[in-house]
Amino acid sequence: MKVLVIGSGGREHSLVWKIHQSAKVTKIFCAPGNAGIRRMAECVDLSVTDVDGLISFAKKEKIDLTVVGPELSLTAGIVDVFEKEGLRIFGPDRDAAILEGSKVFTKEFLKKYKIPTARFKVFKDPKKAKKYIDKCGAPLVVKADGLAAGKGVIVASSVKEAKEAVDLIMRDKAFGEAGSKLIVEECLKGEEASFIAFTDGKTVLPLPTSQDHKAAFDGDTGPNTGGMGAYSPAPVVTEEIADYVMKKVMLPTIKGMAKEGRPYKGMLYAGLMIDGDKVEVLEFNCRFGDPEAQPLLMRLKSDVIDIFEAVIDGRLDQIEMKIDPRPTVCVVMASDGYPGPYEQGKVIRGLKNASDVPGVVVFHAGTKVRNGRVASAGGRVLGVTAVGKDLSKAIAAAYKAAELISWTGSFYRTDIGAKALNRRDEMETKPVVGIVMGSDSDLPVMQAAADFFTSMQIPYEMTVASAHRTPERAAKFATTAQERGLKIIIAGAGMAAHLAGVLAAHTDLPVIGVPLDASSLNGLDALLATVQMPPGVPVATMGIGKPGAKNAAVLATRILALSDKRLADKVAEFKLLMAKEVEEKARRIS
Repeated sequence: MKVLVIGSGGREHSLVWKIHQSAKVTKIFCAPGNAGIRRMAECVDLSVTDVDGLISFAKKEKIDLTVVGPELSLTAGIVDVFEKEGLRIFGPDRDAAILEGSKVFTKEFLKKYKIPTARFKVFKDPKKAKKYIDKCGAPLVVKADGLAAGKGVIVASSVKEAKEAVDLIMRDKAFGEAGSKLIVEECLKGEEASFIAFTDGKTVLPLPTSQDHKAAFDGDTGPNTGGMGAYSPAPVVTEEIADYVMKKVMLPTIKGMAKEGRPYKGMLYAGLMIDGDKVEVLEFNCRFGDPEAQPLLMRLKSDVIDIFEAVIDGRLDQIEMKIDPRPTVCVVMASDGYPGPYEQGKVIRGLKNASDVPGVVVFHAGTKVRNGRVASAGGRVLGVTAVGKDLSKAIAAAYKAAELISWTGSFYRTDIGAKALNRRDEMETKPVVGIVMGSDSDLPVMQAAADFFTSMQIPYEMTVASAHRTPERAAKFATTAQERGLKIIIAGAGMAAHLAGVLAAHTDLPVIGVPLDASSLNGLDALLATVQMPPGVPVATMGIGKPGAKNAAVLATRILALSDKRLADKVAEFKLLMAKEVEEKARRIS
């Protein structure tokens, strides 16, 4: 099978790298390619917008599949032309690519189909735009309507900056015809993330979550760029948020585009702003993100050719995508001055040593061969990408490799992935289980649950609340548990033992009850009181006393492990340890 990849950046190098792994592929061409791509593909000197030249080449070489990288090719209608000539090509046609080609279309589309996004207004007249800015105040976001290589979005922290952005776009024509119209929208707060999926117009098959770093410098400072690094997965996108995005963003977008007479096939990339549980769409892209493609394709274990063909044929529902569970990170190395003017032709040193770092692939973005040596040929020059057992190891490997590479005037951010590490540290210390007991005298028993959580490195909180003496406190603990981040509650009480039931009646979280021995009935009264809950108020009831407290913690851990691979591994280790203990006891007896 012969494959043509269109593009010359880090995204295209990662696509060629992934396609090269397919047993179905015998030859890869890339137009125009770069110094790194030429090691795996034959580079062809054709522009990404030379549609006539590209189709002539595809016919001449009998190309079986063309994969489009950049948005410029898509909005130029390359898919339409190839399909008209009966050639197989992956990507949305011109009508569908308007989702990226026009921010005005996209914002109005989002509003029409009630897909969450920031409030906005469209302007053709700079005077009216400035008058609106005076009315709204700052901060605001000013966006050029058309394509601007990721640089047409200006976040203005003052009214003065917002008006200057209007002048830059409409008067100075910094982005050419892309600035004939502009959008002024509210400035959303939160953390950005990328949600990228394959779609055949009916099925949406999402890749793992990822997060880009748009600002040029550390701490998200400096001007916006095409992207200075990315990592996957992005912990800010929880399972609940991912499910929400599929239901409220991705699927409605595919259905809405079909209703608009613009059926969508290819990659659909939603740029999101996430603030707690609030999710809003910042933008759509119609192709793989760059640099998100690099870490995402490194995690993809399936044959990407199978996915491309399933999208083209409308049978994506038959694909089961396999993903490497290990995290990946990409650090972009850029030319000094980027995203403004920069020098090119600087010889790059250390590429081989960097590539020898375990788990690292150095993807070329803006490079060329000059006098037999690899030299810089763009603003973003390299994407040093690494996979690791955990995110900190992936980050360490990427930066170890980046430190081995140099050219005159190179720079890179030193904080790629820091948000994820900070969030992980925060999550690891934020309690996810609440242990409640009716009296402090119950502590020696309930400590068995706490000790097990400690051994499993599960953060928990412990308190006293009585269903009878402090019912308001018990109810408040339960009603606020979910917003505090708790996922499970364990309640220990003796005698009448109404505590677990009271808590269960005031929360939707799972409640596990532990009956305690606090009377002459040796805990049987508490056992019956805990297990006999009315319909609709479920409590999972354990055995009496310390064994029950420990089992409550074991059950809670198993529930948490359903969505946490680290915990699932620890549960498996615990089961093996119990089996070994039994074997050892058997050995001693025999």
